[in-house]
Amino acid sequence: MISTNEFKTGQTIVHEGNLYSVIEFMHVKPGKGAAFVRTKLRNLRTGSVTDYTFNAGTKIERAQIDKIMMQYLYTENNTYIFMNNENYEQIEIPFAQVERELNYIFEGMSVEVMFYNNTEILGVSLPDKVVLEVRETVPGVKGDTKTNAMKDAIMQTGLLVKVPMFIEEGEKIIVNTNDGSYVSRDK
Repeated sequence: MISTNEFKTGQTIVHEGNLYSVIEFMHVKPGKGAAFVRTKLRNLRTGSVTDYTFNAGTKIERAQIDKIMMQYLYTENNTYIFMNNENYEQIEIPFAQVERELNYIFEGMSVEVMFYNNTEILGVSLPDKVVLEVRETVPGVKGDTKTNAMKDAIMQTGLLVKVPMFIEEGEKIIVNTNDGSYVSRDK
């Protein structure tokens, strides 16, 4: 059990039978009345975001989420197969649980798979940035390097990213997984 006064961004809690991750929190001390904590919580099972207000000092159960490094192998009938890198055990994750993450993962890539109580699969945890290869883009025009002009590029995963004009097909770039934006070339 933890107090709402101890909330941190990214912390996982169990509230009203659901698993949540704390996205934002703010301690409020009004001139009149008791202090409270205003939060924005992401449901780890559904992905929905909820605003919730707790009384300051309320005890909440902490959720133990385990992250195991696994390799994405392949897709079969709308399920995605991942393999544990240590014991080679394979698990299947349905499309609905990894829909957003599929824009950033490719066959052979290692990612963290989240488990609740070592049995319930919650989904995939992405790093903040990933390296993806540009599969398709129009060639850059000579002299377009001084402006901040951007062009569309399709990555190896099918993700569409706006990239600078100097990026060519076959190059590897770093992409931000929070918003799908171009960060830089991969060195």
